[in-house]
Amino acid sequence: MADNAGIAGNTGDIGATVDLAILGGGSGGYAAALRAAELGRSVVLVEKDKVGGTCLHRGCIPTKALLHAGEIADQARESAQFGVNATFEGIDMGGVHKYKDGVVDKNHKGLVGLIKSRGITIIEGEGRLTGAQQLTVGDTTYTAKNIILATGSYSRTLPGLELDGGRVIASEHALQLDHVPSSAIVLGGGVIGVEFASAWRSFGTEVTIIEALPHLVPLEDEANSKLLERAFRRRGIGFKLNARFQRVEHTETGVRVFLEGGENVDAELLLVAVGRGPTSANLGYEEAGISIERGFVTVDEYCRTSVPGIYAVGDLVATRQAAHPQLAHVGFAEGIMVAEHIAGLPVVPIDYAGVPRITYSSPEVASVGLTEPQAVAKFGADNVKTVTYDLSGNGRSAILQTKGAVKLVAQTDGPVLGVHIVGDRVGELIAEAQLIYNWEALPSEVAQLIHPHPTQSEAIGEAHLLLAGKPLHVHD
Repeated sequence: MADNAGIAGNTGDIGATVDLAILGGGSGGYAAALRAAELGRSVVLVEKDKVGGTCLHRGCIPTKALLHAGEIADQARESAQFGVNATFEGIDMGGVHKYKDGVVDKNHKGLVGLIKSRGITIIEGEGRLTGAQQLTVGDTTYTAKNIILATGSYSRTLPGLELDGGRVIASEHALQLDHVPSSAIVLGGGVIGVEFASAWRSFGTEVTIIEALPHLVPLEDEANSKLLERAFRRRGIGFKLNARFQRVEHTETGVRVFLEGGENVDAELLLVAVGRGPTSANLGYEEAGISIERGFVTVDEYCRTSVPGIYAVGDLVATRQAAHPQLAHVGFAEGIMVAEHIAGLPVVPIDYAGVPRITYSSPEVASVGLTEPQAVAKFGADNVKTVTYDLSGNGRSAILQTKGAVKLVAQTDGPVLGVHIVGDRVGELIAEAQLIYNWEALPSEVAQLIHPHPTQSEAIGEAHLLLAGKPLHVHD
């Protein structure tokens, strides 16, 4: 066992000694547990709430269920344009929650059964790192050859802006509202804010997004941001860009948000969606010698922390090599990679630019690879080429009545560097785009592939035909 001098010990019960102990049962933690068990390791998985973490219970899954309910509402309202007579009578939030919670419960039960079937021990309780090879839960200490920290993230707020769970709320509160708000202000135009704005608008809420940066979804290519903004204007979703929050006051009917410059906005409630912070405080990390920057655990390309034998994955970490996206599928990939690295298998570090990114609004925004400015910064303006294929030329998109585009960023006479898409259901296209980017495909190589007709996937093929210099359904 490693020397634990200077680290607070535990005088309680001695628990099991295992190959791997994991603190946190969210996406990264349980993925690591499952893969390690497959590789014959004994595993203890510590979780203070429910396995599945934020993604399954308070994030990805319930949010997308809410968005799908909103999509059904929009289809009911717009059915006449398809020759279908239907009446939209309103939103039953009790029914929406029953549907949403049913999806979550089904996935949770399946996950618990899967974990137990692999012989993994789930420890329910709040754990702490109490040594280089020790996790303590309550009065019991577990010893492990390796430890993975996977404690996830929490909803951030701004200094002086207190969440009350009623009128000033975070995303987890928004998922539990028992009514459709008549109006809402969304502070933050990133993925979380845009998705809730989209869902609420589908339910009939008057929404205003406040974003401090020049565009919505500001981490996306500007072309994607502008297409989304145009679509939101058509849907009646308001937004104020380059607008900085100053303070909020409660009113008789809700809240009033004051912006720098003197403008103010009134609504029933304020959703604070300014990002997620790492859950690292008061868990013994720094006492154990773990290097932390701004609350994030710093790791190398193999997710190793500054303490030998201890790894960290998921929303908790900051990588030294590149920006680290807070995405559930990144957690899955890191968990698998770490389990294999511990087992001594050859692993390839994750190229985070090659991770697909999707915003599940209406329309959806999907991308992988470099934005145009990133490509120009890396290769120079003369060595970067872009094309845009409008979805108006795609038959399936016309059937679905969706607008948008596929933008490709490529190295001149070289591989595709980025794929950026906007349109309903385009999130399902980004898996192919991921292969194109990660396999460094040339436009001509993708252009010769045959995409089935009529599908939205043809838009990927058409864009590459255009980039290869032989456009098909494209006007000059």
